[in-house]
Amino acid sequence: MAARVFAVKLLSSLRGNVSTARSAARAVACSAARAQLRTVHGSSAVTGTVDRFGGVTVDRFGGVTVDLAHVGFPTDISESSFSSLLQDSLLQWKAEGKVAVWLRVPITLSRCAAAASAHGFTFHHAKDDHAVLALWLGEGESRLPGFATHQIGVAGAVVDESSGKVLVVQDRNKTKNAWKFPGGLSDPGENIGATAVREVFEETGVRSEFRSLLSIRQQHNHPGAFGMSDMYIICRLGPLSYDINFCTQECLRCEWLDLAELAETGDTTPITSRVARLLLHGLERGFHEIDLTMEELPAVYSGMFYQLYHRQLPPTLKS
Repeated sequence: MAARVFAVKLLSSLRGNVSTARSAARAVACSAARAQLRTVHGSSAVTGTVDRFGGVTVDRFGGVTVDLAHVGFPTDISESSFSSLLQDSLLQWKAEGKVAVWLRVPITLSRCAAAASAHGFTFHHAKDDHAVLALWLGEGESRLPGFATHQIGVAGAVVDESSGKVLVVQDRNKTKNAWKFPGGLSDPGENIGATAVREVFEETGVRSEFRSLLSIRQQHNHPGAFGMSDMYIICRLGPLSYDINFCTQECLRCEWLDLAELAETGDTTPITSRVARLLLHGLERGFHEIDLTMEELPAVYSGMFYQLYHRQLPPTLKS
């Protein structure tokens, strides 16, 4: 029924076109779009997949995710035609007890975002070539999860245990040229240790390997994170090479500096001097005193794994 109503509305709009040929072509395209509609519990709705959000049983209720790039709409579908189809679909989803709708809109169909907003959709997040809108249909306030709220910065403290030196850089284009550990933002899907190793090599030319996690700093309303929160993680790395070939676009200076000097100098940041003292303690007492080691464990989701960081357990307590 919803598909038939959509067809009538869309064909009515086509009659006003300048050329009969153009109208016929659009009618064929719209027929193809209708073919993409699927029957759900005896009714027609825009093709979507049931998701887990909403805190209810997903096989019967849950939410619906619709990707407009895969629905099969004609590329020149009008805002009003899409609005009519969306209205019919929302009526069906509400009747089925769905509590939320996620709408993925490619940038080429951005006019559909304006149509969706008239039905109560709001922006959830946007990436390179698409935006995702959301609409809560359930009772009470929305229980949909927010988008990412943090950025993750990772630095690598490459310690040469034989000399007591650590690799440090001074950033170019900073108001204060303070010594710090090389690092940068972690890429999506990239492990913390891999970020530290990659960033150290890109900035200094020194190859290294991950040993442990040393510290985590949390800061809110970070000025470089578009007002979001920032997590800054420092890892201990072991050197695999020693020759410096630093990136002159990012770094002003790069040196192997004595940890004792880094811990006392005023030409550094509070977190760097604090971690330098931590590393000195590790050199003197053993790094097992300061390290948070990483262990990869199987997740509850089949075939997936996660990384767990914690103080190393005595052999008698390991499972």
